[in-house]
Amino acid sequence: MGGRTMIGQSPQVRTRQSAVRIFAQEYSEASLIEQGLGEFDPSFVVTKLGARVNRCLVGGVIENLERRDADSGPFYSGQIRDPSGKHYFSVPPFKPELHPEIEELLARFDSGDRFLMIIVGRARWSESEEGGVFTSINAESFSVIGLETYSSWLVEASEATLRRLDAYGKSSGSEIDESSLESEGVPKDLIQGLIQARSHYSEFDTEAYRMWVLKALSAASGKSDVALEISTEPIAKKVSQPELEIPEGFSPKDVILAALRSSGENHIDYDSLVGECVSAGSSREEAEDAIEHLRDVSMEISEPRFGYFSISG
Repeated sequence: MGGRTMIGQSPQVRTRQSAVRIFAQEYSEASLIEQGLGEFDPSFVVTKLGARVNRCLVGGVIENLERRDADSGPFYSGQIRDPSGKHYFSVPPFKPELHPEIEELLARFDSGDRFLMIIVGRARWSESEEGGVFTSINAESFSVIGLETYSSWLVEASEATLRRLDAYGKSSGSEIDESSLESEGVPKDLIQGLIQARSHYSEFDTEAYRMWVLKALSAASGKSDVALEISTEPIAKKVSQPELEIPEGFSPKDVILAALRSSGENHIDYDSLVGECVSAGSSREEAEDAIEHLRDVSMEISEPRFGYFSISG
C-alpha cells in the first residue's frame, strides 16, 4: 500500500507518493503546509519531526463514524484512535465506490460494535480564521483488521517515528542546510522535511513522541492492553451521568475528576468527558489535553478500555 507507482496518462508523469506511517498526535500537531504549484505537483503536510505527508497509512480502533448529506452527495466522517491520539478521516462524495463498504461499517458502529481499522488516505487540512491548522485524511482505501495486523502497523509506525526522532536529534546544533545535515548522518529522504520543519517550528521537547512509541511497542508486544483490548462483543452504551454542578473557575482536570468520581463503578466515554468540560466553559482542545495529562502524566485516571475512563486505583 505504501509503494511508489506511476499513474496518469499525461505527458507530464505523476508520481504517487509513498504512504507515511505516522501516529495521530504527530500529524495533528502539524501546521506547515506545502501547496503544490502545478496541476501535477503534490501538496504536503510537514510535521514537527519533518515528515512530509502527502499520503499516509494509519491504524487504530474506530471511535466515531457518521454519515452526512451535502449538495454534492453523502459523505462520511470518522475518527480512529492509536496510542497517541485520534486521526480524523472522511470518505468524500466523489468516492462513491467506497460508500457501500463504509455504510456497512457505519451500521456496525451504530449497533455498538468497535473494531480496528487500517486506512490509506491523502493528507487534508483546513485553516481557522485565527490561522490554526486542522489536519485530517481523505480515505482512499480502508479495511477492518485483526490484532496481528494492527500490531504490525504499530511496529512500522514506531520504527518510522524513531527514524525521524533520530534525524531530528542529529539536526540539533547543526547548520540547517542539506550538506550539513547529510554530514551529520541524516538520511537523504528526510533532509528536505527537516529543513522545512526547523525553519517553521520552534524547538520542542520530543519526550512525548518517545512515550507514544513506547506505548505502541508495549501494546504490539502484548505487554500492555492500552491499544489492543478490543472486545468482540458490542460495548456498553454510554452511561447517562447525573448533572454536575461545577463552580466557575474549575479547570478541565477538576471537571473530569468530578465526573469520574460521580460515576461510581461506571466508566465514562471520551466524548462525554470532553462534553462536560465544554459545558463548564473549557475549549475542546483544553479538555483533550487535560484527559491526556491525567491519563499519561499524573496517572490519576486510567483507560481500561479504548475511549472509556475511570479513576485510577
